[in-house]
Amino acid sequence: MRPAAAWLALALTLTTGMQAMAGDDLHALVAAGDLPGIERAIGSGAALDTRDGQGRTPLLLAVAENRSAIAKALLAAGADLNAQAVNSDTPWLLAGASGRSEIIAAMLPLKPDLTLRNRYGGNALIPACERAHVETVRLLLTSGIDVNHVNDLGWTCLLEIVILGNGGPRHQSVAKLVLAAGADPNLADRDGVTPLAHARQRGQDAVAALIAAAGGR
Repeated sequence: MRPAAAWLALALTLTTGMQAMAGDDLHALVAAGDLPGIERAIGSGAALDTRDGQGRTPLLLAVAENRSAIAKALLAAGADLNAQAVNSDTPWLLAGASGRSEIIAAMLPLKPDLTLRNRYGGNALIPACERAHVETVRLLLTSGIDVNHVNDLGWTCLLEIVILGNGGPRHQSVAKLVLAAGADPNLADRDGVTPLAHARQRGQDAVAALIAAAGGR
């Protein structure tokens, strides 16, 4: 190898190594909630999508820790909101499941990959509905997400609202939202039990009334 080429190869190796180290540092900075440190690391060319031992990127960690300002800084710098961890979480999927509405709002213009699934075969909407994250559900429904997607358990978002919800005001609110967005009130589980039948079995009278009003049987 010519001397000039050897020096170039060495420089590239050192640069790559420094970026990897910076990426590793990003995880620690996210965990510490150090936004100025994150901004300095980004400005220094830190590798944004390096993975920890669980396959989590700094952005996924920011979502998990509910570090909204840090997540938005990483997104603005180009961090991958679709990077999937070992457990199948992506920043988008986890933000939906965890009710991170501010982060979801920042992700929407970036066109998240709506085909990716969590470890239960679900999209971001299903766990958001189960946990009655009302504002998050409202935002997710603007993304074009499939409101009738069926997960590996055989449940839609509406079925999870009833089966895993408590029928209270928040679950009533998300039921209204998904029904208005086109959730099929008669899409039954694998045993043929409809959302309305589940709601009545569980004494969720208000939710049952909503489903019936939408044509549920």
